[in-house]
Amino acid sequence: MTDTEGYHEQLQSDAQFLCSDQRMDTELVDRLVLQLNRIYPQILEDKEAHRFRNLSVPTKVRLAELLEHLYGKGEEACHEFYHALHIHAEDIYFSLPTRVRKRELADSKWSNYGAIHQERCVINDKGPMFFLSCLSFVAGIAILYYYGEGETLRCTGGFLHCSAARLSKDAKDVLISYVEVGKQK
Repeated sequence: MTDTEGYHEQLQSDAQFLCSDQRMDTELVDRLVLQLNRIYPQILEDKEAHRFRNLSVPTKVRLAELLEHLYGKGEEACHEFYHALHIHAEDIYFSLPTRVRKRELADSKWSNYGAIHQERCVINDKGPMFFLSCLSFVAGIAILYYYGEGETLRCTGGFLHCSAARLSKDAKDVLISYVEVGKQK
């Protein structure tokens, strides 16, 4: 299956699987017919919906006729059938042969990509909290630099000495020296 294959071709490929799958029971076929009839009456008119919901005809025969009818209606009808199947029976939808092939194709492309780009460049593996704490520290220093002139800096001296207690030695020295310079002004 190619990436450009449409729903029309997919339905042709999946029809045999759908008709032979035991999970496609009477109730599910009825729900699909009702979905197509109520939401897309241009795809499945009332008269056609009654024909596909006729319980005197075996479910497999009704399903085969429904798929043939939708195939004859074209690409949009096939797309809406797949949409209804996805809504009402996700497990069947994802086990369709075309879906399985598409997943396998995507997995093989991804594994080739992963093998080529297996090594990942990590600049910092400390996480987001480390980044936020560094950003906060730099923002605090910037605020002190721009607004720390004169009287404001003298008031914050004690607070800054206490704040420096948890910092590394170099950061602590810079912060304390900045406070001492501010006090001298």
